[in-house]
Amino acid sequence: MKTVDIHAHLLNPQVRFDRLIDRFAVLLFAKSLGADPRELKSRPWESYVTSMARVVTESRLVGKCCLLGVDARVDRGGRELDRDPTVCASSEDVVRVARRYPDQFIPFLSVNPLRPNALDLIDEYVEKGCRGAKFLQNYWRVDPNAPSLIPYYEKLRRHNLPLIIHTGSEYTIQSQRELEDVGVLNLPLETGVTVVAAHMGLGHAEHRMFPWRNLSRDPACLGRSYFTLLEMLERHANLYADISAMLIPLRARALPHLARQTRIHHKILFGSDYPVPFTLRFNTHGLPRQKIRRLARIWNPLDRYTAAIMEFFPEHSPVFGNYRKVLKGE
Repeated sequence: MKTVDIHAHLLNPQVRFDRLIDRFAVLLFAKSLGADPRELKSRPWESYVTSMARVVTESRLVGKCCLLGVDARVDRGGRELDRDPTVCASSEDVVRVARRYPDQFIPFLSVNPLRPNALDLIDEYVEKGCRGAKFLQNYWRVDPNAPSLIPYYEKLRRHNLPLIIHTGSEYTIQSQRELEDVGVLNLPLETGVTVVAAHMGLGHAEHRMFPWRNLSRDPACLGRSYFTLLEMLERHANLYADISAMLIPLRARALPHLARQTRIHHKILFGSDYPVPFTLRFNTHGLPRQKIRRLARIWNPLDRYTAAIMEFFPEHSPVFGNYRKVLKGE
């Protein structure tokens, strides 16, 4: 079996791995990436790109990755307000890497809809080969339900581009929590866009009085957004959800429950959120120690992530082939 990872990230060419979470990611992934940590320090972006391409090439379970960038935050006049030095890779960066490694990566555009030329940029990047789009509205501080965005969604629909929209918690970049609820999906769905809800609406620490419940596998503790999304998946033919970054503790606890929701497995897409770090040993997925030890020995991070997900969604699960529904021709 070889699947497509619907959700993997290119980093900003100016990345320096200086933040605490970045240093953790380097320590966790350097060996698996086949990269020397010193090279990731001295030539961080080039080392990251070549290592990521190698990981995809050598993966037994993942054939290609959809490569996502994140546009900068801009004001309504299109003036740049913030460009995160780690996360913000431009669509041009994504296209350049995908052309360099066409057998490994499928480029997705990321265009902030506040840019005055946003619609023209979508056309431009479709011409350059982009097959989907990525929204990080919680970083951009853009309400996806604003009626002014309807022409943007209509443009995506005419190009038949799936739109990945972040839902749930965000810890790697500045974020506006009220724009992480699954309600942000409403207008693009109504406009007819094929929408992919990233991360299943999970990851918020919602239980303040009893904080241990935030790590509980009890379905009653999984959160309103998650269950609302399950209902929406049944209701909207043009809505999918991905399971990227599901192996972090605040999300992994939902895997046993999600595995039982077979009625919506035809709407779930496999994704990793590479290079977001994850741990198998100290987690809430509930896998027995013997399986954890076996999985931890898998050197390739994509294969390790995929193999762990396959403990909940077996190889024959539609989860690993649903990418064909949103990526025509793959």
